[in-house]
Amino acid sequence: MTLAGEGGYEAVQMRDVAARANVALGTLYRHFASKDQLLLAALATQARQLRDRLTERPAPGATAAARVGAVLRRASRSMEGDPNVTGAMVTALSSADPHAGIAKHEVFVVMTSIFADAIGEERADLEAAARALGMVWFSALAFWVGGLLDGPGMEHELESAARLILG
Repeated sequence: MTLAGEGGYEAVQMRDVAARANVALGTLYRHFASKDQLLLAALATQARQLRDRLTERPAPGATAAARVGAVLRRASRSMEGDPNVTGAMVTALSSADPHAGIAKHEVFVVMTSIFADAIGEERADLEAAARALGMVWFSALAFWVGGLLDGPGMEHELESAARLILG
C-alpha cells in the first residue's frame, strides 16, 4: 500500500513489494500471482475492517436508504483520503487478470454483506439490491479516480442511487 500511495498502480512492482517486505520474489509469487491479486487482497482486508467497524458502530438512519447512504459516505471518504491507493485498487478491480478473480469475488462478497447489513430489513430482493449498490459504488469510485466526479459529487450520486434502488 505504501508503494501504491507513493505512485499509484504503476508504482506497485512485485520486485519492489518483495524488497520492502524483506521476502524473496518467489515467496511473494507463491502467495500472490500478480500485483492485481495483491492489491485486491489489500482491498478485501480494508473491506473486512470496514465491516468490523460497522458491526461495532452501525450506520445511522431511520431508513435503509439513509443507512446505506451513510455506509457509502464512510467508505468513500476513507478511500478519498489516499487517491493513489484508491486509483490502484480501482485499476486492479477493473483488471482482466485471471489470477485476480478470487480476490475480486472476496471484495464483492464482503461489500455485498456490508450493504445487506445496512439495508437491515427482510426483502425479497435483498441480495440483488446489495449487489447493485456495490456496482454503483465501484462505478462512482471509477468516476472519482478518473476525475469525472469530485468527493461531494460522488457522495451525492451514491446517495441518489441508494434512494432509487431502495425506495
